Amino acid sequence: MPVFIGIDISLPTDHPSCRKIYYGFSVHDGYFSIDFAMMCKNVPEDIPISKRGELITSRIIQQITEYSKDHLFKVVAVALKSSTAKVCPDLPMKLWLDLDCLPFFLKDDLVYQSILGSDGEISESRDLKSVGCDEIADSLARKVVMFFGPKGLPRISIGYRNKVGVDSDSLIRMVTLESYKGTCSPETWECLIKLATRLKEVTVNGHKGARIAFFNATAQGGGVALMRHAMIRLFRLLDLDVSWYVPMPNPSVFRITKNNHNIIQGVADPNLRLTDSAKEQFMKWIENNFYRYWSTGPLSSDKPPGVDIAVLDDPQVIGLIPKAKAAGCRVIYRSHIEVRSDLVAKKGSPQEEVWNFLWEKGIKDAELFISHPVKGFIPDTVDKRIVGFMGASTDWLDGLNKTLHPWDNYYYLSLLKKACEEDKANKLVYPMRPYICQIARFDPSKGIPDVLESYRKLRERMDDDYPIRKIPQLVIAGHGAVDDPDGTLVYDQTVKTIATSKFDSIASDIIVVRLGPSDQLLNCIVSNAKVTLQLSHREGFEVKVSEAIHKGKPVVAYRAGGIPLQVQHNKNGYLVEVGDTSRVAKHIYDLLCNEELYEKMSSYGMKSVSDEVGTVGSCNAWLYLFNELANGHDVKPNCRWIYDMMREYVGIPWKAHENRLPRVIS
Repeated sequence: MPVFIGIDISLPTDHPSCRKIYYGFSVHDGYFSIDFAMMCKNVPEDIPISKRGELITSRIIQQITEYSKDHLFKVVAVALKSSTAKVCPDLPMKLWLDLDCLPFFLKDDLVYQSILGSDGEISESRDLKSVGCDEIADSLARKVVMFFGPKGLPRISIGYRNKVGVDSDSLIRMVTLESYKGTCSPETWECLIKLATRLKEVTVNGHKGARIAFFNATAQGGGVALMRHAMIRLFRLLDLDVSWYVPMPNPSVFRITKNNHNIIQGVADPNLRLTDSAKEQFMKWIENNFYRYWSTGPLSSDKPPGVDIAVLDDPQVIGLIPKAKAAGCRVIYRSHIEVRSDLVAKKGSPQEEVWNFLWEKGIKDAELFISHPVKGFIPDTVDKRIVGFMGASTDWLDGLNKTLHPWDNYYYLSLLKKACEEDKANKLVYPMRPYICQIARFDPSKGIPDVLESYRKLRERMDDDYPIRKIPQLVIAGHGAVDDPDGTLVYDQTVKTIATSKFDSIASDIIVVRLGPSDQLLNCIVSNAKVTLQLSHREGFEVKVSEAIHKGKPVVAYRAGGIPLQVQHNKNGYLVEVGDTSRVAKHIYDLLCNEELYEKMSSYGMKSVSDEVGTVGSCNAWLYLFNELANGHDVKPNCRWIYDMMREYVGIPWKAHENRLPRVIS
């Protein structure tokens, strides 16, 4: 059962004879407070005042651990006063990484005000000294539940001017700057500190320190949103002025932008075209957002509030590029999708029509065109001098990637099985049987029919020769994004395919499930899988490949988009030509039936992932660009990797021990 806990501590004075620390705990189930405790613990005489924080942290972690196991509760979040973080600086990180609890730190004044009353209503008979730890803990518990939605997932915070409040607008403090240091090499970390320091010291538009803003379609769902949450989190720890904005969602416009996406990738119906009315509706939508939220804010010509550098992610927001340029911003366009440049080059094709519209309405005005590192993604109309390559990234400390301890692993497995029941999906019987999986949005480009066919061929190989306990189930799971209306259509098609006679004998072993935006749930699925698949027909980069490899899960994937940059064939996985489902089935069979091969690939994979796909490495590439633009320089990558240019800029060459993504796709 998920619960929320409020915790308060009362410290002794600095007098040597005062050695008592009071703890208040309050437990809330999302509806009402269900339990509380007060306890007093003495500080041992050999513990100096400077070490009290470590002692308090240890005791809080111990109490939560014991309470969870004794009552079979899953603690989702812990709320404390912000002053507690100063006393116990390591507590947030331990709550998140060790106990899988989201640590909220609420302002002390807000907590006291709710107990004593607002200004003008404070009870004359009470003051701060009369407020006990139990009262404060209960107030904290009641407040923290308001940050969660109906399924126990944290709400996305969207504030003034549609600014994304990452981590509940900084109330959640999951990790420290020092935490990130352990996720990368010393060279990568040195680059980060140098670049951040330079950016804070630069003077631009009459003020010290560059002001940067990212703009994209949505704050939840999909790889772009995940990257931006992680990057803003790290930039905030570095004390950099970087913000993130999203437009007001419009389902009919997102149908248009998704059609454009499918057309450009070459996966749409050949008869689908971008109509004049759709063009008008799309441009009117982004213009309305500009004037409503940003024309007098981040995209104002007055600086501040206007930012110095604007980054526009993907075609949904290209209409902002001319506006940002007119406001005096340096402008970067970041393309995260596969653009079929071969189809764009065909006169009269749907791809040419869509691309020309996007190009004329915004992309042509960008100073830099940053793409996934595949030259075939760059149409001929783009000046190659402004093109730079950058892969996608993932955060090794977030819910998708951190190590889940057994207690939490079992909890998320139970949530997965519950989600299957709610979705009327088949039953996952793990750990009695293994399973293989593909984690991806239900999208026409993700190759889900090929996943099904590969599994069917695998079962033909295994069913007659192996006991059922050795034969894997198949899990196809993912969650949607606000700007992706294709999810339900592709999900329905998948379910109908499984119901055909071809899959009669194995249909009960195929689990197709739509999940909410729970990072840990997806983490759990990959962590417990035997083999992961990524059979996308069209792909940008798909960093989930690197996430699986980092966990020691061999990946069988198609040679599509940027996937071959991540999978080292025959070392940490297998690369297969698109459509060759028989070869996919063979590779899965080999990994399942050859334990020595599996262990070799698994152990190699865990140490083969480059820093370039981690948050620190990705931030380094962006910080290089920000430094150059903030200093008034023109950046001409000429189809080079931005990461390589960054290393040259800071004067730290690549070392032999560092993992490096291939620079050319063979």
